Amino acid sequence: MTNGTIELGLDTFGDITVDEHGAPKQAAQVIRDVVEQAVLADQLGLDYFGIGEHHRDDFAISAPDMVLAAIAGQTKQIRLGSAVTVLSSDDPIRVFQRFSTLDAVSNGRAEVTLGRGSFTESFPLFGLDLAQYEELFEEKLELFAEARKQGPVTWSGKTRPALTEQMVYPHLENGNLKAWVAVGGSPQSVVRAAHYGLPLMLAIIGGEPLQFAPFTDLYHRALKEFGMPEQPIGVHSPGHIAETDEQAMEELWPHYAAMHNRIGRDRGWPAITRGQFNATAGPNGALVVGSPETVAAKIVKVSKALGLSRFDLKYSHGTLPHQQMLKSIELYGTQVAPLVREQLSKD
Repeated sequence: MTNGTIELGLDTFGDITVDEHGAPKQAAQVIRDVVEQAVLADQLGLDYFGIGEHHRDDFAISAPDMVLAAIAGQTKQIRLGSAVTVLSSDDPIRVFQRFSTLDAVSNGRAEVTLGRGSFTESFPLFGLDLAQYEELFEEKLELFAEARKQGPVTWSGKTRPALTEQMVYPHLENGNLKAWVAVGGSPQSVVRAAHYGLPLMLAIIGGEPLQFAPFTDLYHRALKEFGMPEQPIGVHSPGHIAETDEQAMEELWPHYAAMHNRIGRDRGWPAITRGQFNATAGPNGALVVGSPETVAAKIVKVSKALGLSRFDLKYSHGTLPHQQMLKSIELYGTQVAPLVREQLSKD
């Protein structure tokens, strides 16, 4: 990262939100709201807008590239990508084709973030065996990396039919599709990203962000050992912005708690307490919540410690209303972004 040049982006999962009466919105309306949020982000000069893929009733978006294509037609500058594409349960050739097509319709603004996802619903949906969790991702990432070279693809593995001298279309206009590898907490995944010379996106959704410093050190060492050039490092972290710290906390808490507890029931987590929420939102926690000044200070701290090229704020949280998300995006673009860039340029 060069001083002051960090990219600031936004990520959403298209969570099912509530209307002014507290009733759940239809998925179709949530998708239209996400398009509106992306258009605002573009107007504010933010760098990136990412959409996650899920196959559950609490998230509206199962085909991020379709929504991103709609956004491409209404935006001018903002880069557009996934957060993440669940490569393990997709076909890497089709993933490349969809995002190379998005790159064309957006005039070269497409990116893709490849990961295994934190949910497993896509495996039974697409007839895949969870016992092959690791093998599916490893093989499909290898094949995607081959397709990304845009030459004849020759590949064989255990999880799909082999290819021999097969061309993949459409080709990219500028010759390159930026493809990140998303990592939650696995050193092996860090090394895998370095092996393919792909940028690293750290999903920091709990704990202390500075605890990820060994991962970034490992990534730099692995790139060097594999003979790869330096690559960007990004962070995806949840957060919410309001005029004051107190307002941001009070707006976010009920929606964040309901989301956490709903997911937790499936995974055997205990219910989150307000004390735990406050600690996660504190100076050393992963939740980036507060006034513009508070949020900017935390982004600067994490960016310096981890040597970031991009920070993506995951601004959607369960039923958090559309209007509050729009205000959070507005403050991110008009106040947080200038503060972050000013503070980083001084060092």
